Amino acid sequence: MKKNNPNLKTNRNILRFAYIVVGLFICVIAYMAYFVQVRSESVINNTYNARLNLFSDRMVRGSIMSSDGQVLAQTVVGEDGEEKREYPFGSLFAHAVGYSDNGKTGLEALANFYLLSSHVNLVEQVTNQLADVKNPGDSIVTTLDTSLQKAASDLLGDRKGAVVVMEPNTGKILAMISKPGFDPNRLSEDWDSLVADEGGEARLLNRASQGLYPPGSTFKIVTAMEYLREHPDDYQSFTFDCAGVYQNGEYTIKCYHSNVHGHQNLKSAFANSCNGAFAKLGLSLDKKRLKGLSEELLFNQELPLSIAYSKSSYEMNEEADTWETLQTSIGQGKTQITPMHNAMIVSSVANGGMLMKPYMIDRVENAAGETVKKFMPGSYGTLMSAEEAEMLTDFMRGVVNEGTASALRTDAYTAAGKTGSAEFDKNKETHAWFVGFAPAESPEIAVSILVEEGGSGGKAAAPIARGIFDTYFSVRGK
Repeated sequence: MKKNNPNLKTNRNILRFAYIVVGLFICVIAYMAYFVQVRSESVINNTYNARLNLFSDRMVRGSIMSSDGQVLAQTVVGEDGEEKREYPFGSLFAHAVGYSDNGKTGLEALANFYLLSSHVNLVEQVTNQLADVKNPGDSIVTTLDTSLQKAASDLLGDRKGAVVVMEPNTGKILAMISKPGFDPNRLSEDWDSLVADEGGEARLLNRASQGLYPPGSTFKIVTAMEYLREHPDDYQSFTFDCAGVYQNGEYTIKCYHSNVHGHQNLKSAFANSCNGAFAKLGLSLDKKRLKGLSEELLFNQELPLSIAYSKSSYEMNEEADTWETLQTSIGQGKTQITPMHNAMIVSSVANGGMLMKPYMIDRVENAAGETVKKFMPGSYGTLMSAEEAEMLTDFMRGVVNEGTASALRTDAYTAAGKTGSAEFDKNKETHAWFVGFAPAESPEIAVSILVEEGGSGGKAAAPIARGIFDTYFSVRGK
């Protein structure tokens, strides 16, 4: 009978322990590599990371620039060494650029790490340190276009609302307006009144990404898309005779100002934004599938956005009664959406069904103007098939050519879109919507426009889109 060798048993235990230590070491190395490559920047740039603010002891905060080379934010150093953050355009870029006092918002928060980093050459850095001089922080060049931002602001005027302008094939945000706004140069002086919001204007709120509104008839893009999915072979046989009012039992749905649209097919009902036709159509849809499609289009979902935003909501389920179904089908009921989310949906239509992730930072430059980091477009995924996007584009061209967005008819370019007039208070005028893109056959620019209490989307919001498109194509010489 063999005796157990105690040395052999000890060696096995040592070897087993060594394997565990090596395995843990490999896991630590792998996590460190993952952290450095993937998570380090977001953790360092977290607004709760107080140590990042210590960088300002060694660095002069960098500038924020527009895509056309205009300074949107800069740090001015006085003769006494006091630093002051200045915003040359005042309130024009307030919500997009944000502020860096009293906390940080917008690009000031998103790009905080870059603005407090410096990539000047090593000799200059050492010289500055020896002279007890702060190094200049890197600057960011944004995707924002000054001419489009100004055009959007001027066209919206003194009305409350929001405008988002995007490149559908890249996701670049070209302009983002929210009104009423504030002057970031006077933030400290006006802070108490802005926070108190005694006038109820919510000037600090970025309505473009955080304002939730009923989508109104812009939701008919979703309703029509679900109908096309459920009736791929016979959708062209849909007809409806509009008398201005649609009655279903005890429930009544009116078209805008009770307009009589007469005999309608699906395309003309979409072009004329016929509430009666879409209310009746909505009753025939599978409620579970409609909710599923809405969530595919990012209702009730996280959005691929780096800036602060509100999540859009769609609540109707299979147990919904007739009234809720009628209301939801025309973009009313409990459905809520942000102008930014609406811009993303229409951009995916313009881009053949593919949604590109919206972004506002194009590149990071050092003090010498050399690029140290470049941001490239990224795809979120396919929200609809190319065939569905093509059919919706055809319907949206009809809105401009024969329907409610006649303000966009021009020989200079083609356009596609959808108007909306969203009820939110029986005692107040409706919110006015327009979402769309141009040129219709090869989209370069997409817009989402919301005018609070603007009334008709065709009369209040579509002309703003026309002005933005005109500015875009005139600047580019088209």
